[in-house]
Amino acid sequence: MRQVAVVGAGMTRFGKHMDRTMKDLAREAIENAMQAAGVEKDAIEAAAVGNAVAGLITGQECIRGQVVLRELGIGGIPVINTENACASSSTAFHLAWLYVASGMYDMVLALGMEKLFHADKKRTFQAIGSAIDVEQSESFARKMSGEQSAGAGKSRSVFMDYYANLARTHMDRYGTTKKQFARIAAKNHTNGSLNPHAQYQTVRSTDDVLSAPVIAEPLTRMMCSPIGDGAAAVVLTTLEKARQVTTTPIFVRASTLGSSNRQATGAAGIVPTVAQKAYNQSGLGPEDVDVAEVHDATAPAELIAYEEL
Repeated sequence: MRQVAVVGAGMTRFGKHMDRTMKDLAREAIENAMQAAGVEKDAIEAAAVGNAVAGLITGQECIRGQVVLRELGIGGIPVINTENACASSSTAFHLAWLYVASGMYDMVLALGMEKLFHADKKRTFQAIGSAIDVEQSESFARKMSGEQSAGAGKSRSVFMDYYANLARTHMDRYGTTKKQFARIAAKNHTNGSLNPHAQYQTVRSTDDVLSAPVIAEPLTRMMCSPIGDGAAAVVLTTLEKARQVTTTPIFVRASTLGSSNRQATGAAGIVPTVAQKAYNQSGLGPEDVDVAEVHDATAPAELIAYEEL
């Protein structure tokens, strides 16, 4: 396998962009990434485009990557659309990395984009709710909240009930407190205040988080990630080409992908499984990690990810 480097990245600000199309958001991210990389669009040999539910919001299915790239004059190349729930765009990155690492292509674009806002909020929550087994959705909702919740899937994502259940289980098992979850959320809001691309850019205290409206006990609104529209893109290339366009390439030490195996009794969780593969691939261990960016749909999910990593 060849060494792979990220040589350019671009991102929109995330937020409620009712007046912007997915093409418009993708254009901003891609143009910024290519400008940062110092490459022209004809240098891109393949593209992987991650998107989860924009088809259910906008009606554009099947060829989302092709239509947004065509607007930019990028065509005639392989375009792979990846739909993999919350891992849709990291899956696109993984495929782009694999294309370069395998020697198939030398310069590949990875794009992640999403349109979640809709004038009918119920449509948004129903779209997000499609990321569970729809044949078991009613029993899933009952399991998460103890009884069918009138708000789940209508005024909030059903996944907030799922994460609330995880949080309560964690509290019962380890004595974790609501305040500890709030400290994580306050840290994230403070980090967001330093990021011009963040959806929310206001410093929040632990008390602010605790006093916010309750979504699903123990989760307050500020412990839950919002829905949002936006896009991000990166350009990946070989070690040799990276040295031609930048003096500061970011090398990818590992990229792994997996899925849960709920049917296997006693099977390890998905995060420890793929993390161990990444550690093995990179020759590093958790003690070598200085910064971790984890999936934090809710503050408790972030804490659990720390432990599993």
